[in-house]
Amino acid sequence: MAHLKSYSAKTHQGPYLHINEDDIDVDLINNLFLIFDGFGGSGIGNQCIETIKNNIKQFYTRISADAESTLPFFYSAKYLLEGNFLANAMHYSHKLFSKENFKKDMSQRGGASCVAGCLSESILTLASVGNCSVYILRKGILQQAVVPDSLANLSTDNYMKYFHTAPMSAFGLFEDLHLILTEVRVADGDLVVMLTDGVYSRLETPELKHILEKSPENSGQKISELFDISNSRGNLDNQSALILQF
Repeated sequence: MAHLKSYSAKTHQGPYLHINEDDIDVDLINNLFLIFDGFGGSGIGNQCIETIKNNIKQFYTRISADAESTLPFFYSAKYLLEGNFLANAMHYSHKLFSKENFKKDMSQRGGASCVAGCLSESILTLASVGNCSVYILRKGILQQAVVPDSLANLSTDNYMKYFHTAPMSAFGLFEDLHLILTEVRVADGDLVVMLTDGVYSRLETPELKHILEKSPENSGQKISELFDISNSRGNLDNQSALILQF
Protein backbone atom coordinates (compact mmCIF):
# COMPACT_ATOMS: atom_id res chain seq x y z
CA MET A 1 0.00 0.00 0.00
CA ALA A 2 1.35 3.41 -0.98
CA HIS A 3 1.85 6.05 1.69
CA LEU A 4 2.22 9.80 1.40
CA LYS A 5 5.90 10.44 2.07
CA SER A 6 6.00 14.22 1.68
CA TYR A 7 4.32 17.18 0.09
CA SER A 8 5.23 20.66 -1.10
CA ALA A 9 2.85 23.56 -1.61
CA LYS A 10 3.15 27.14 -2.77
CA THR A 11 0.63 29.84 -3.57
CA HIS A 12 1.52 33.35 -4.74
CA GLN A 13 -0.23 36.39 -6.17
CA GLY A 14 2.03 36.29 -9.22
CA PRO A 15 4.14 39.06 -10.74
CA TYR A 16 1.28 41.49 -11.45
CA LEU A 17 -1.62 41.18 -9.01
CA HIS A 18 -1.51 42.51 -5.44
CA ILE A 19 -4.18 40.15 -4.05
CA ASN A 20 -3.90 36.37 -4.14
CA GLU A 21 -7.24 34.79 -5.02
CA ASP A 22 -5.66 31.31 -5.06
CA ASP A 23 -5.31 29.12 -1.99
CA ILE A 24 -4.07 25.72 -0.82
CA ASP A 25 -5.04 23.66 2.21
CA VAL A 26 -3.46 20.41 3.42
CA ASP A 27 -5.12 18.49 6.26
CA LEU A 28 -2.91 15.51 7.09
CA ILE A 29 -5.16 14.35 9.92
CA ASN A 30 -8.09 13.83 7.55
CA ASN A 31 -5.96 13.17 4.42
CA LEU A 32 -7.63 16.08 2.64
CA PHE A 33 -5.87 18.19 -0.01
CA LEU A 34 -7.42 21.32 -1.54
CA ILE A 35 -6.36 23.81 -4.20
CA PHE A 36 -8.44 26.83 -5.23
CA ASP A 37 -8.49 29.44 -7.98
CA GLY A 38 -10.82 32.24 -6.98
CA PHE A 39 -12.39 35.01 -9.04
CA GLY A 40 -14.27 38.22 -8.35
CA GLY A 41 -11.48 40.71 -7.80
CA SER A 42 -9.69 42.27 -4.87
CA GLY A 43 -11.41 41.69 -1.55
CA ILE A 44 -13.99 39.39 -3.14
CA GLY A 45 -12.34 36.30 -4.63
CA ASN A 46 -9.98 35.74 -1.71
CA GLN A 47 -12.85 36.06 0.81
CA CYS A 48 -14.99 33.68 -1.25
CA ILE A 49 -12.29 31.04 -1.04
CA GLU A 50 -12.10 31.27 2.74
CA THR A 51 -15.85 30.72 3.02
CA ILE A 52 -15.93 27.85 0.52
CA LYS A 53 -12.87 26.15 2.02
CA ASN A 54 -14.06 26.34 5.60
CA ASN A 55 -17.49 24.96 4.69
CA ILE A 56 -15.95 22.02 2.79
CA LYS A 57 -13.65 21.12 5.65
CA GLN A 58 -16.32 21.53 8.33
CA PHE A 59 -18.89 19.34 6.54
CA TYR A 60 -16.35 16.73 5.36
CA THR A 61 -14.91 16.14 8.81
CA ARG A 62 -18.37 16.06 10.37
CA ILE A 63 -19.91 13.43 8.09
CA SER A 64 -16.74 11.34 7.75
CA ALA A 65 -16.59 11.02 11.55
CA ASP A 66 -20.22 9.85 11.80
CA ALA A 67 -20.90 6.39 10.38
CA GLU A 68 -24.64 7.09 10.50
CA SER A 69 -24.45 10.32 8.52
CA THR A 70 -26.80 10.76 5.62
CA LEU A 71 -25.49 11.95 2.26
CA PRO A 72 -28.07 14.59 1.32
CA PHE A 73 -26.70 15.78 -2.02
CA PHE A 74 -24.94 12.87 -3.71
CA TYR A 75 -24.32 9.15 -3.43
CA SER A 76 -22.84 6.68 -5.89
CA ALA A 77 -21.81 3.11 -5.12
CA LYS A 78 -19.14 3.56 -7.80
CA TYR A 79 -17.00 5.58 -5.38
CA LEU A 80 -15.57 5.01 -1.92
CA LEU A 81 -17.41 6.46 1.04
CA GLU A 82 -14.67 9.07 1.39
CA GLY A 83 -15.32 10.23 -2.17
CA ASN A 84 -19.05 10.43 -1.48
CA PHE A 85 -18.32 12.39 1.71
CA LEU A 86 -16.13 14.81 -0.25
CA ALA A 87 -18.71 15.31 -3.00
CA ASN A 88 -21.39 16.04 -0.41
CA ALA A 89 -19.12 18.47 1.42
CA MET A 90 -18.49 20.37 -1.81
CA HIS A 91 -22.18 20.48 -2.73
CA TYR A 92 -22.98 21.64 0.79
CA SER A 93 -20.39 24.41 0.60
CA HIS A 94 -21.69 25.51 -2.79
CA LYS A 95 -25.27 25.64 -1.50
CA LEU A 96 -24.38 27.82 1.49
CA PHE A 97 -22.06 30.06 -0.51
CA SER A 98 -24.41 30.54 -3.48
CA LYS A 99 -27.35 31.41 -1.24
CA GLU A 100 -25.55 34.59 -0.21
CA ASN A 101 -23.58 35.13 -3.42
CA PHE A 102 -26.63 35.29 -5.69
CA LYS A 103 -28.23 37.97 -3.50
CA LYS A 104 -25.43 40.38 -4.38
CA ASP A 105 -25.07 42.69 -7.33
CA MET A 106 -23.18 41.03 -10.18
CA SER A 107 -20.20 43.33 -9.60
CA GLN A 108 -19.86 42.01 -6.04
CA ARG A 109 -20.16 38.31 -6.76
CA GLY A 110 -17.26 35.91 -6.70
CA GLY A 111 -16.50 32.22 -6.76
CA ALA A 112 -13.79 29.64 -7.20
CA SER A 113 -12.54 26.66 -9.12
CA CYS A 114 -11.29 23.81 -6.96
CA VAL A 115 -9.71 20.40 -6.96
CA ALA A 116 -10.11 18.50 -3.70
CA GLY A 117 -8.41 15.19 -3.01
CA CYS A 118 -9.08 12.72 -0.20
CA LEU A 119 -6.84 9.73 0.43
CA SER A 120 -8.11 6.38 1.72
CA GLU A 121 -5.32 3.79 1.90
CA SER A 122 -4.05 3.72 -1.70
CA ILE A 123 -7.09 5.33 -3.34
CA LEU A 124 -6.95 9.06 -4.02
CA THR A 125 -10.36 10.49 -4.90
CA LEU A 126 -10.21 13.77 -6.81
CA ALA A 127 -13.30 15.98 -6.94
CA SER A 128 -12.93 18.87 -9.36
CA VAL A 129 -14.94 21.85 -10.47
CA GLY A 130 -13.64 24.55 -12.79
CA ASN A 131 -10.23 25.19 -14.29
CA CYS A 132 -7.71 23.49 -11.97
CA SER A 133 -5.64 20.58 -13.28
CA VAL A 134 -4.03 17.44 -11.83
CA TYR A 135 -1.19 15.39 -13.30
CA ILE A 136 0.34 12.10 -12.13
CA LEU A 137 3.95 11.19 -12.88
CA ARG A 138 4.55 7.44 -12.62
CA LYS A 139 7.66 5.62 -13.81
CA GLY A 140 8.51 8.26 -16.39
CA ILE A 141 4.96 8.61 -17.75
CA LEU A 142 3.03 11.84 -17.11
CA GLN A 143 -0.75 11.63 -17.38
CA GLN A 144 -3.46 14.19 -16.75
CA ALA A 145 -5.80 12.85 -14.08
CA VAL A 146 -8.08 15.91 -13.99
CA VAL A 147 -8.84 17.87 -17.16
CA PRO A 148 -9.97 21.45 -16.47
CA ASP A 149 -13.61 22.25 -17.19
CA SER A 150 -12.83 25.45 -19.07
CA LEU A 151 -13.22 27.26 -22.38
CA ALA A 152 -10.27 25.23 -23.66
CA ASN A 153 -12.72 22.37 -24.24
CA LEU A 154 -14.49 24.56 -26.83
CA SER A 155 -11.38 25.88 -28.58
CA THR A 156 -10.16 24.46 -31.87
CA ASP A 157 -6.43 25.10 -31.42
CA ASN A 158 -3.77 25.84 -28.78
CA TYR A 159 -2.92 29.35 -29.98
CA MET A 160 -2.56 31.60 -26.91
CA LYS A 161 -4.17 28.86 -24.85
CA TYR A 162 -3.82 30.87 -21.64
CA PHE A 163 -6.85 32.86 -22.81
CA HIS A 164 -8.93 29.66 -22.86
CA THR A 165 -8.78 28.81 -19.16
CA ALA A 166 -11.92 30.65 -17.98
CA PRO A 167 -13.94 28.10 -15.95
CA MET A 168 -17.13 26.61 -17.37
CA SER A 169 -18.17 25.55 -13.86
CA ALA A 170 -17.24 26.75 -10.39
CA PHE A 171 -18.48 27.45 -6.90
CA GLY A 172 -20.86 30.38 -7.12
CA LEU A 173 -21.07 30.39 -10.92
CA PHE A 174 -24.33 28.51 -11.53
CA GLU A 175 -27.14 27.18 -9.36
CA ASP A 176 -25.87 23.61 -9.76
CA LEU A 177 -22.34 22.48 -8.94
CA HIS A 178 -20.95 20.38 -11.78
CA LEU A 179 -18.48 18.07 -10.04
CA ILE A 180 -16.20 15.60 -11.78
CA LEU A 181 -15.09 12.67 -9.60
CA THR A 182 -12.00 10.59 -10.37
CA GLU A 183 -10.49 7.74 -8.34
CA VAL A 184 -6.80 6.95 -8.73
CA ARG A 185 -4.88 4.09 -7.14
CA VAL A 186 -1.55 5.65 -6.20
CA ALA A 187 1.68 3.66 -6.06
CA ASP A 188 5.06 4.13 -4.41
CA GLY A 189 7.10 6.66 -6.36
CA ASP A 190 4.10 8.54 -7.77
CA LEU A 191 4.07 12.33 -7.93
CA VAL A 192 0.59 13.88 -7.89
CA VAL A 193 0.68 17.49 -9.06
CA MET A 194 -2.27 19.88 -8.53
CA LEU A 195 -2.06 23.20 -10.41
CA THR A 196 -4.03 26.38 -11.03
CA ASP A 197 -4.07 27.92 -14.50
CA GLY A 198 -1.52 30.56 -13.53
CA VAL A 199 1.00 27.72 -13.68
CA TYR A 200 -0.10 25.19 -16.30
CA SER A 201 -1.52 27.49 -18.99
CA ARG A 202 1.91 28.65 -20.18
CA LEU A 203 3.65 25.28 -19.91
CA GLU A 204 3.71 22.39 -22.35
CA THR A 205 3.22 18.88 -20.95
CA PRO A 206 6.77 17.73 -21.90
CA GLU A 207 8.18 20.74 -20.04
CA LEU A 208 6.20 19.88 -16.93
CA LYS A 209 7.44 16.29 -17.10
CA HIS A 210 11.06 17.46 -17.53
CA ILE A 211 10.91 19.71 -14.47
CA LEU A 212 9.22 17.10 -12.28
CA GLU A 213 11.90 14.53 -13.17
CA LYS A 214 14.85 16.85 -12.64
CA SER A 215 17.24 16.61 -9.73
CA PRO A 216 17.32 17.68 -6.97
CA GLU A 217 14.23 15.89 -5.75
CA ASN A 218 13.12 18.82 -3.60
CA SER A 219 9.53 19.41 -4.73
CA GLY A 220 9.53 22.98 -3.45
CA GLN A 221 12.31 23.86 -5.89
CA LYS A 222 10.37 22.23 -8.71
CA ILE A 223 7.33 24.39 -7.92
CA SER A 224 9.46 27.54 -7.93
CA GLU A 225 10.86 26.61 -11.33
CA LEU A 226 7.35 26.03 -12.71
CA PHE A 227 6.32 29.48 -11.46
CA ASP A 228 9.44 31.13 -12.89
CA ILE A 229 8.94 29.66 -16.36
CA SER A 230 5.28 30.65 -16.46
CA ASN A 231 6.12 34.17 -15.32
CA SER A 232 8.90 34.51 -17.88
CA ARG A 233 6.26 33.89 -20.57
CA GLY A 234 4.02 36.71 -19.47
CA ASN A 235 1.88 35.22 -16.73
CA LEU A 236 -0.31 37.83 -15.03
CA ASP A 237 -2.36 35.48 -12.87
CA ASN A 238 -2.16 34.07 -9.34
CA GLN A 239 -0.29 30.79 -9.05
CA SER A 240 -0.66 27.69 -6.89
CA ALA A 241 0.86 24.24 -6.93
CA LEU A 242 0.65 21.25 -4.62
CA ILE A 243 2.88 18.21 -5.12
CA LEU A 244 2.20 14.96 -3.26
CA GLN A 245 5.09 12.47 -3.16
CA PHE A 246 4.15 8.81 -2.61
